[in-house]
Amino acid sequence: MPRQTSHTVQASPQKTAPQKTKERDPVAAGARDASVNRAASHNYFLLEKFEAGIALRGTEVKSIREGKANLKDAYGLIKNGEAFLLNAHIGPYSHGNASNHESVRTRKLLLKRDELRKLEGKTQIKGHTLIPTRLYFRHGRVKCELAVAKGKQDWDKRETVKRREADREARAAIVRSQHRNTA
Repeated sequence: MPRQTSHTVQASPQKTAPQKTKERDPVAAGARDASVNRAASHNYFLLEKFEAGIALRGTEVKSIREGKANLKDAYGLIKNGEAFLLNAHIGPYSHGNASNHESVRTRKLLLKRDELRKLEGKTQIKGHTLIPTRLYFRHGRVKCELAVAKGKQDWDKRETVKRREADREARAAIVRSQHRNTA
């Protein structure tokens, strides 16, 4: 008797009710940044960016998920072959107890050894520093995007604002001309 070479399975006509799943928080899912340092691009020229993990306590992670992180005055420091994040404010966790974390404390950054050496060499140059630009989640872990930055002078900031306004006006003119052509 010859063997059957293909096997087909017919699906049974069962009606399955759609399951309602709870929408995941976009910050926790990694779709939206937990915190962004907007002042960084205004006050500094951002030269090169690196991704680093952060050594955090449990209540800090939960607080970041709630959106209570602020990187405005934060900066990075490399000391004795280790990287640290200073002045980053992570607010207290709303459901925390007496063992809640400190809001502003020095947190260790987790980088590979070759990245640390590269960052240490770049920050030795006069006027260059490490600035955190954003906090976000990747695969359930909090990551910090660090940028090697050089401070802007006041005239640099004014030039940036002028360029931004000129670009905005040019885009608006293009939209207006496209609007006239379609109408």
